[in-house]
Amino acid sequence: MPARYLNFRCSLPWLLLLLQALCLCCSFFGFPGAGDGLPPPGFYPDFQDVNHMVIFGFGFSLMVLRRYGFSSTGFNFLLVVLGVQCSVLVEDFLVFLGVQPDEVGVRSLAKAVVSMTAVVISTGAVLGKANPVQLIVMTLVELTFFYISRCINRRYLQVPEHLSLMHVHLFGAYFGLAVSSRFPGPHPGLDKGRSTPKSDLFSMLGTVFVWVFWPSFNSLLADSKERAVLNTYLALAVSAVAAFLLSALTSKDGKFRMTHIHSAVLAGGVAVSYTAPSIQHPWIAMILGLLGSVVTILGSHCLQGCFNRALKLQDTSGVHFTFGLPAALGAVASVVLCVVEKGIAKQWNDLSSLGYLVLVDVGAFCQTISTALITGLVTGLILNIKLLKAVHVSKYFDDQLYWEFPHLSVGF
Repeated sequence: MPARYLNFRCSLPWLLLLLQALCLCCSFFGFPGAGDGLPPPGFYPDFQDVNHMVIFGFGFSLMVLRRYGFSSTGFNFLLVVLGVQCSVLVEDFLVFLGVQPDEVGVRSLAKAVVSMTAVVISTGAVLGKANPVQLIVMTLVELTFFYISRCINRRYLQVPEHLSLMHVHLFGAYFGLAVSSRFPGPHPGLDKGRSTPKSDLFSMLGTVFVWVFWPSFNSLLADSKERAVLNTYLALAVSAVAAFLLSALTSKDGKFRMTHIHSAVLAGGVAVSYTAPSIQHPWIAMILGLLGSVVTILGSHCLQGCFNRALKLQDTSGVHFTFGLPAALGAVASVVLCVVEKGIAKQWNDLSSLGYLVLVDVGAFCQTISTALITGLVTGLILNIKLLKAVHVSKYFDDQLYWEFPHLSVGF
């Protein structure tokens, strides 16, 4: 057995057993005030769409590496089912502390699944470099700080519950980028970090699945569900068309690039996530979808070479361009639309009130990004301690370190 082979039998099963036992004990005793009622009519189909999107869609969309398919889908499923249980317990604990009001059980479960999207996005930044123990630790830490960030936004900045959850894109992307900066970069000659036509096909399948269910994601907890669905779908449609257009224009030979399509078709849904329930005119959502696709493709062209190299970022699946930049665009758009809405309503005479609203919105976004970056850097340092058995750079992006391959005569 090679010296760099890592055996997780003495760490991973016991960690999972400990966490599952803790979840069972907390669920058995429970926290006073946990909701246990019927969900609103028609709520379960939307929840089911989001659940499919997070488990199936994101699981396959992360299959961008030629030798990391088992781990991309398998670890994503493990993190989601474990993280959702922890999120539900955190929700009940916040109710127990009186930080947030009591809610129906299934609605609390839906919020837990949406919150797990931040972890799934962050996983894409460290894809192929973090082992399962590190990913579980990252999940627990990220969920904790994401809930803290949400509480700050909701309690001190008066951000509505739905909008505080839509910060998952900003928080997940920049938390993952900060964590990835603490991992050593792969060797330049390591070809396992490349994709193949087969991995690109599976990844695109997952992306299309996420695309189909994204309107349910944006409208799950919104007040104006029909408006949120309409605006989200139109933004996604325009971003998909713009992705094909810009891919052909920016490639040297005028052909489509799967990496462009894979990243940019979701940009419209991310960019419109903050404003989907409140946009009155669909053409505004369509413009946001177009701008989201432009930011994604041009950002990957202009920033990937210099930005990632200067800050020592290894963004494996491009979460910065798929989620980070479009979410930042959506944050700016929400502030602009708020100012325009007040102007149309002729409320410019109360500039102090308008300035306060803008300051609160900007403060919420800045607080989310700052918390994600700071806690991500700290988490990255924690994940690289010897106790968590960091993977050697020569074993990056390789399923054989974690999974059995009986058809191979040589294991490693």
